[in-house]
Amino acid sequence: MQDVSSLVAQAREGRPRAVARLISLVEGASPQLREVMEALAPLTGNAYVVGLTGSPGVGKSTSTSALVTAYRKAGKRVGVLAVDPSSPFSGGALLGDRVRMSEHASDPGVYIRSMATRGHLGGLAWAAPQAIRVLDAAGCDVILVETVGVGQSEVEIASQADTSVVLLAPGMGDGIQAAKAGILEIGDVYVVNKADRDGADATARELNHMLGLGESRGPGDWRPPIVKTVAARGEGIDEVVEALEKHRAWMEEHGVLTERRLARASQEIETIAVTALRRRIGDLHGDRRLSALAERIVAGELDPYRAADSLVEGVTEG
Repeated sequence: MQDVSSLVAQAREGRPRAVARLISLVEGASPQLREVMEALAPLTGNAYVVGLTGSPGVGKSTSTSALVTAYRKAGKRVGVLAVDPSSPFSGGALLGDRVRMSEHASDPGVYIRSMATRGHLGGLAWAAPQAIRVLDAAGCDVILVETVGVGQSEVEIASQADTSVVLLAPGMGDGIQAAKAGILEIGDVYVVNKADRDGADATARELNHMLGLGESRGPGDWRPPIVKTVAARGEGIDEVVEALEKHRAWMEEHGVLTERRLARASQEIETIAVTALRRRIGDLHGDRRLSALAERIVAGELDPYRAADSLVEGVTEG
């Protein structure tokens, strides 16, 4: 068993090994997880969480790396959670993102962590909210969460981030894909990367047109900007940072930032509660109560909804 208070103190000092251990406790659903979260609670709420999503091949990792460079130039400590597909062999994260961001590996002001989705359908690891909290408590000013680009599941980033960035690239049919996946509804900032390619202007125009369709924004509402970048050369990245800062200022002015963080906390509570209930119900397999209810359904004495209500009451009272 590790001394949680000591680990938290070391993480606050910016020691990457302590941060790594805390996130490992989170990922492994350690018995010490409650103690970790209790210790971190008063230390959080300062980091600005930016989610980056988009189809595979649009340059998410390159863009993330370029944003890290820009924020470090501004003197900010940066945390990166690169949420990768789970390896079918080990269940661990594939480290392609880390390889691309290796230029920041020796910078003590940057912490990079790859996390496996472990089959979780939202593209985000189930442990991502707690990992974000670890990086927040460890003194990161900005946390970049880069998600797996896998179609409709990309929308889950909106529930984890203060600001969601949607990346597209010309020549990939991304406009249609974006409309299909529903990510037009979650983006706060849109980035057309690889803007040195043919079709970049057309992609930006198409995106602008789609964002305008059915738009019901009032005069003071946020209108997502579209920024063109060539992330591999760092072009347009300062404009992305400027757009992010403008969105953050707008959210703070209109109370949206607090609303989003409250919604995030509510969802996290619900997820933890549902997981606990599911575990307790799972423990009933082979239990006489479950078998008795099943027998009554088969005999036509009880419908499955009333049986489920009875089971939930028994589990929550127990």
